[in-house]
Amino acid sequence: MPPAASLVFTTLLSHGPLTRAEVGRRTKLSPAAVTKAVRPLMELGYLVEGVDEEARPAVGRPANLVWVDGGRALFIGIKVTGDEIIAVLADLCCRIRMSRHVPLRGREPEAVLPAITALVQELLTEADGFGVPVRGLGIAISGDVDRADGVVRYSPFLEWRDVPLAEMTGTATGLPVTVDNDVRALTVAEHWFGAGVGLSDFALVTVGAGIGCGLVVHGRVVSGAHGVAGEVGHLSLDPLGPLCHCGNRGCVEAIAADPAILRAVRAVTGGQVADTAEALALAHGADAVVRGIYTRAGEAIGKAIGFLVNILGPQRVIISGEGLAAYDLVAEGIREAFAASAFGTAARCDVVTRPLPFEEWARGAAATAIQSFTGSGRSEESR
Repeated sequence: MPPAASLVFTTLLSHGPLTRAEVGRRTKLSPAAVTKAVRPLMELGYLVEGVDEEARPAVGRPANLVWVDGGRALFIGIKVTGDEIIAVLADLCCRIRMSRHVPLRGREPEAVLPAITALVQELLTEADGFGVPVRGLGIAISGDVDRADGVVRYSPFLEWRDVPLAEMTGTATGLPVTVDNDVRALTVAEHWFGAGVGLSDFALVTVGAGIGCGLVVHGRVVSGAHGVAGEVGHLSLDPLGPLCHCGNRGCVEAIAADPAILRAVRAVTGGQVADTAEALALAHGADAVVRGIYTRAGEAIGKAIGFLVNILGPQRVIISGEGLAAYDLVAEGIREAFAASAFGTAARCDVVTRPLPFEEWARGAAATAIQSFTGSGRSEESR
């Protein structure tokens, strides 16, 4: 889409239905520019204009509103974890129409690519029933992902290096493919459709298998000059702390990610803890030593958020991820460390939690495909 059309379309995605006048105010486009942007999108069926009967005023003439017809196109979103693939079929407004989970039989690309292709073919078949085309495929992977080139530079959980995933999956599926870091993809979804709607500056911090962070600055999802902006998980808080997989010591991720917590719990219990669920049960069972490990994890997360707020001054920090299962154990540590490390009025930043199921990560991947389809990915990313 041309830049003006992309701007109008994404504004309506997040804030519609809107009158043309309101679209102009939000986008700072003239009435003529709004009309020029809206007309071809209406002709293609992506935008609809009419009267919202529920919003009809008691007196006076009802205003025409413009909105996105979410059912006009479909997108597939895929999140690849260390042990499974989660896929969703989403509409143009990123509403999930169906989802699938399949286990991974191996982590090497030769095992993952056929699994992705099979899932995509299954969802393409399901999409036939909706009678509208699938316009794009988004894939979300943890680690260092070069979205512009569609290459996974390094994914620690999959042990991938320099995998040209967009090219490989595009050839296998025949679809336009967008590959992005999973946290950044989730940030796109939150920016357009979730807790970040209407905010020009916010951060999404995810806790779980790793510690991730997505950033929106001045209304743009930021990836940075080298694609790794926001890596708060690799802030080194303690040079004598536990070794991180990145090679440094005392990183937030080496203290507060689920695997790090599990290692610490096993160390103090003699290795008698099978998984994170058992570690949580011990902490909830009033094991003071184990609870202390979770408290330390919370302090590391809170300090990282404090550093982030001091540097960027976001309006809101959203904490999410599977690690929220332990939030009651880490919340006090997060609050106290954040209050201690945030400078002055930065402490007023709104810090909220937002539990999200794993399907939301795949929905984030679908959001990046929608972003590429609208052409807004070029304008929203800062490199």
